[in-house]
Amino acid sequence: MGIMDKLKGLIGQHEDKARQVSDTAEKKVNERTGDKYTSQADQAQRRAEGSLGMSDRPEQPPT
Repeated sequence: MGIMDKLKGLIGQHEDKARQVSDTAEKKVNERTGDKYTSQADQAQRRAEGSLGMSDRPEQPPT
């Protein structure tokens, strides 16, 4: 069993916490870049979550 399989298993059990960590990471990227790359950070977050098998969340309206 590879590390990605282990991560997917853990995320399945604790998806809410994993999502919080993912959101926090995206916020930090946006803070450090002065919100210059918000769309790219969002896209990267969605790809990472998808790769880890996290369920899609509904689209949130832009703030």
